[in-house]
Amino acid sequence: MANFLYLALDAKGEQTTGSVQASSESDAIQQLRSQGLYPTQVVQEGKGTLGEGAKGKARGKKRVKKKAGGKVKADVLSIFTRQLATLIEAGLPLLRGLNTLEKQEPDPSGATFSESLAQHPLIFNKLFVNMVKAGELGGVLEVVLVRLAEYAEKAAKLKSKLTTAMVYPCIVLFIAVGILIFLLLVVVPKFKEMMAEVGELPLISEIVFGASENMLARPFVLPNAVWLFIILGIFFMIFKAWASTKKGRFIVDTMMMKLPIIGDLQSKSAISRFTRTMGTLVTSGVPILQALTITKDTAGNVVVAKAIEGVHDGVKEGEAMVTPLQACGIFPGMVISMVDVGEETGQLPEMMLKIANVYDDEVDNAVSALTAVIEPIMIVFLAVIVGSIVMAIFLPLIKMMQSFG
Repeated sequence: MANFLYLALDAKGEQTTGSVQASSESDAIQQLRSQGLYPTQVVQEGKGTLGEGAKGKARGKKRVKKKAGGKVKADVLSIFTRQLATLIEAGLPLLRGLNTLEKQEPDPSGATFSESLAQHPLIFNKLFVNMVKAGELGGVLEVVLVRLAEYAEKAAKLKSKLTTAMVYPCIVLFIAVGILIFLLLVVVPKFKEMMAEVGELPLISEIVFGASENMLARPFVLPNAVWLFIILGIFFMIFKAWASTKKGRFIVDTMMMKLPIIGDLQSKSAISRFTRTMGTLVTSGVPILQALTITKDTAGNVVVAKAIEGVHDGVKEGEAMVTPLQACGIFPGMVISMVDVGEETGQLPEMMLKIANVYDDEVDNAVSALTAVIEPIMIVFLAVIVGSIVMAIFLPLIKMMQSFG
């Protein structure tokens, strides 16, 4: 039996140190976990000191900082995670599994594991690193990797649906503006020459012909429409810079959550993200306080992150999780009730994942409803633009034919 020194987190997320008698490092880890501790570092006495791993990690970060690439796509990360989980489940050692994936992966952004993953924060976030660490310490790395892959796949699917709902109206708007510019610069001027003898034109024709003449009157400078896009682009960049500040982001997220249709979609997707992240972390063995901290950092919404911070502070003071959840006023009654039942029955992680599944379905339905509403509105919008120009052209033609008759 040897003496092992350890650094660990207790149930409240507070760091504690000590020593334990064990036959091996894995035996020491199992003993600590059975005592309700979450070991972050275990070293045999005489073969190292506590804190060397953290220093090594800091040195590693300095070394890798110049080599670390940018972010990778969510689907690439989920495929990598699932493939690695499959290899480990099949009995391959971790190092051999990583070497196998390295040979077939064209993107060279990978390393060893846990601590090495933390050296690439643009690729592996806190959620990923902490779950892998929990899997390594508990000897269930392949299970944790499968959960991570499932989480990444569901998160990517949700993001794709939200993006699709927003991209469609932008594409239609772009096409409408393109058609409008083409008609005003090419088609309308040819008809305007024919209408010179008509006399007084209808109001809609005067507006359309005037707009066309105004655009053509500036042949050596950018058309007014392009100047409009440039001004809008400048305003957008200013708004984006303001929205990236702490106060601006909070105001924007608050306003987005209060919008009629989009606000409901934002709230449901934020709740789904929070409950799925929380459930996945706690199920993988991460202490609840540390899980709340990670969830706050990956919330994607400042308003929800502030609410999670309040929940963290309440749980740290010894309150049940349901009390601060109810006090923040963001989470619906159904979520609060299910969390309450989960805490009472000791099945909080499973209940969190069930809430996430429910809200994933609700987000699907909301996106489908939003798309169903946007499609006819965009079609009508496009029809009104083209129809107005057609009317502006044909009304004088009809008047001309009547005068000839």
